[in-house]
Amino acid sequence: MADVLMVYWSGTGNTEMMAEKIKEGLENEGLDVEMAMVDEITPADVEHYQKLVFGCPSMGEEELEETEFEPFFEDITHLLKDKHIALFGSFGWGEGEWMKLWEARVKDAGAHLFSDGLKVNYTPTDEDEEACVAFGEAFAKI
Repeated sequence: MADVLMVYWSGTGNTEMMAEKIKEGLENEGLDVEMAMVDEITPADVEHYQKLVFGCPSMGEEELEETEFEPFFEDITHLLKDKHIALFGSFGWGEGEWMKLWEARVKDAGAHLFSDGLKVNYTPTDEDEEACVAFGEAFAKI
């Protein structure tokens, strides 16, 4: 079993780019990462990990993607207590309110939220990609 489970959803590829770079950062610190799109994993898989990374872009009215990711996250929220959680995603409008709401849900579940969620406006720039690698490296060290 890997050290970290990363579950994400990406429509345009922006959040997937972030996932790849965060994974790179985790691996730079020697961790083994299982990375999966949300439709490739079940809630039962989450139970086996103490370190989890979730990625989802802002959709609609500053919400998590509602067809696949939101139902999955709702199903696993009760499993997050005492786990270490990192959040990331991209957005194209607004101020990133979806991330604040998502962070609150994680805290309310009794999980240990790592830092503020990492958010990138639209397509990650080279600087954003470096920030994603650094985010992964920092999360690996907790």
